[in-house]
Amino acid sequence: MLVFPGCKINLGLRIINKRADGYHNLDTIFYPVSFTDALEIISSQNTGPVIFTNSGLTIDGASNDNLCVKAYWLLKKDFPALPSIKMHLHKCIPMGAGLGGGSADAAFALHLLNSMFSLQLSSARLINYAAQLGSDCPFFILNKPCVAKGRGEILHPVTVDLSGYTLALVNPGIHANTKEAFESVRLNNIASSGVTVAEIIQQPVLAWRSLLVNDFEIPVSKRWPVIREIKDRLYKMGAVYAAMTGSGSTVFGLFDKQAHAELNIDLPFFVRLVAL
Repeated sequence: MLVFPGCKINLGLRIINKRADGYHNLDTIFYPVSFTDALEIISSQNTGPVIFTNSGLTIDGASNDNLCVKAYWLLKKDFPALPSIKMHLHKCIPMGAGLGGGSADAAFALHLLNSMFSLQLSSARLINYAAQLGSDCPFFILNKPCVAKGRGEILHPVTVDLSGYTLALVNPGIHANTKEAFESVRLNNIASSGVTVAEIIQQPVLAWRSLLVNDFEIPVSKRWPVIREIKDRLYKMGAVYAAMTGSGSTVFGLFDKQAHAELNIDLPFFVRLVAL
């Protein structure tokens, strides 16, 4: 069976505080994007429980460290009869880019294994498994616009209509380190701003430029000034809203479809245009 794990952008991202467990409480909105990898899983008679192969973008690290493989072993622990499989991942979504591609791959692996082998896991149980794999993984079980709280695993679907826009994703080829990004950001208290991310996105998109912020953007841009340069260029090209997603390094811009019917992003980086 073949599935196509997508990615996400963050519409605003506030870091509220650091928790006793070392994680941070967030206030953000995850928005799904139909720029995808491809993941195939088939039953196998191989001697080992799982054989993992990949193509496309180079994936660093050992196969056993891949989140898709970890998803298999997480289910295998509770379902010992889970058969041996072959798993192939074709990677298109840049890694360390703030797009959640690896998290999506893992969540879609859980979905696919659940479906293939009739494990009859509810969405709630799949979300629980996904949370053990990574903070962004639960979102991709739902894969619809969501307000995300906690470390990103507390999700509430929200209505956000961006169908009138084209999304430009621009990645400068920098692998951003999430741990370093958290260490460099100044913590904010959401109460001091008097408004949540969910309230801000109810405003017209044209208002987001002055209201909607990603707390990672300033410190990460100080280390990598090209991120700020990309954002400024997107605005000069006519974006109605532009921001860094996640902890970087991808920057996205929203362009009105009618005003930019033949949009051409002339930047010397990885660029992908996606209809929303």
